[in-house]
Amino acid sequence: MSSTLFRTKKVEQSILDTEEPEHALKKSLSALDLTVFGVGVIIGTGIFVLTGTVAKNNAGPATALAFVAAGVACALAALCYAEFASTVPVAGSAYTFAYASLGELPAWIIGWDLVLEFALGTAVVAVGWSGYIQSLMSNAGWEMPAALGSRDGADVFGFDILAAALVLVLTGILVLGMKLSARITSIVVAIKVTVVLVVIIAGAFLIKGANYDPFIPKAKTVEAGSSLQAPLIQLMFGWAPSNFGVMGIFTAASVVFFAFIGFDIVATAAEETRNPQRDMPRGILGSLLICTTLYVLVSIVVTGMQHYTRLSVDAPLADAFKATGYPWFAGFISFGAAIGLTTVCMILLLGQTRVFFAMSRDGLLPRFFSHVHPRFRTPHRPTILLGVIIAVLAGFTPLTELAALVNIGTLFAFVVVAVGVLVLRRTRPDLHRAFRTPWVPVIPILSVCASLWLMINLPAETWVRFGIWMVAGFVVYFLYGRSHSRLEKGETTKPEEAL
Repeated sequence: MSSTLFRTKKVEQSILDTEEPEHALKKSLSALDLTVFGVGVIIGTGIFVLTGTVAKNNAGPATALAFVAAGVACALAALCYAEFASTVPVAGSAYTFAYASLGELPAWIIGWDLVLEFALGTAVVAVGWSGYIQSLMSNAGWEMPAALGSRDGADVFGFDILAAALVLVLTGILVLGMKLSARITSIVVAIKVTVVLVVIIAGAFLIKGANYDPFIPKAKTVEAGSSLQAPLIQLMFGWAPSNFGVMGIFTAASVVFFAFIGFDIVATAAEETRNPQRDMPRGILGSLLICTTLYVLVSIVVTGMQHYTRLSVDAPLADAFKATGYPWFAGFISFGAAIGLTTVCMILLLGQTRVFFAMSRDGLLPRFFSHVHPRFRTPHRPTILLGVIIAVLAGFTPLTELAALVNIGTLFAFVVVAVGVLVLRRTRPDLHRAFRTPWVPVIPILSVCASLWLMINLPAETWVRFGIWMVAGFVVYFLYGRSHSRLEKGETTKPEEAL
């Protein structure tokens, strides 16, 4: 039985499957498109909120160093993703990579996890976008009816129609084609980055050197917690992280790390890239470098404009501009955040549908969902299905419940991909690797250690939710996926069946 659970799918077979006429996606993306996708999903409201919040609570002006540390941790994973995405240019990202290196059951586990995470993430972002739009409308004197504004605080009936509408519109755009999605994303990302650069440049003229003193504030110990909301490492070892000081930088890094999550979604578009061997590494690493630079600059500006002890938690960057006599920047920042969340929502939805599509094409989910549109060459069936489900979820579920989204799945994917690089290097040394992760096995091992460290710093309740979802995944796999797997049935795509 164990031999079937850990059976791997040959890389050559995975690539051949992408050429079946009814299951082949259109190749239309360039390195620039992939970089734009990466920047589009990584930069959200976090750049305007998380930077100041972490500076006030965890690291002070040294938050810039925390972003560098988090960026290095992400770069370790990104190097592993770049090798896999260029070697196995197939939709599905970590799911596909695990199938080629670790086996079917590990692949199913990570695919099952990513589908849920991307779905909830899309819903969360859509609700957040709706909040910003309603705030801008309110400033203009327009008010949404209470029943159509949000589920939060609704007495009898509440449906967030703006959040649902956004998801449905983006679903339609994704069905119409990746190139259209890339063009719209390029425009929106250009606006978003422009807003960020204006904020950085304008804020640079308001910096006071005294606000950087001390650059690394004196360390403060944190009392260890004992509830499920405490980090797992506290419950296991009674160890509590410290705020401020040198160790506070690493505490802050574990928080701001999640502002980087999203670069891995670029790998889900490998199959739709014209030259994945060359362009996937450029897109993944390029977007991460751009976003790390912007994060560091924003953190330097916000801690220079206002002393970290006086920063607000809810809207630190906007309030810093207000405190320096430029209140109109608050509306400008809200506009940038609202624009930015549009692309975050689209690319999360894109990543989820590609993972679902890849699992369906392998038979682990119904094959009905792996047929592409005859004209647009997009996976229209899972896109429409998941788009409608997420629209309903975003419309009816309060933000307070959606905010329980866990990032443990992404970190788990990082671990799987890093281990997969080591395994595939040993089992398939003959494969052509257009991009090779440097310093193997050091880089993959460091990536695994960094991801595991961040995972055990997550609340224990996050691990409980993760465990429950994984148990449900095992049930679905053994009741359906294992027996319907194309590997189980011996179904393979023949060269003559390819395009």
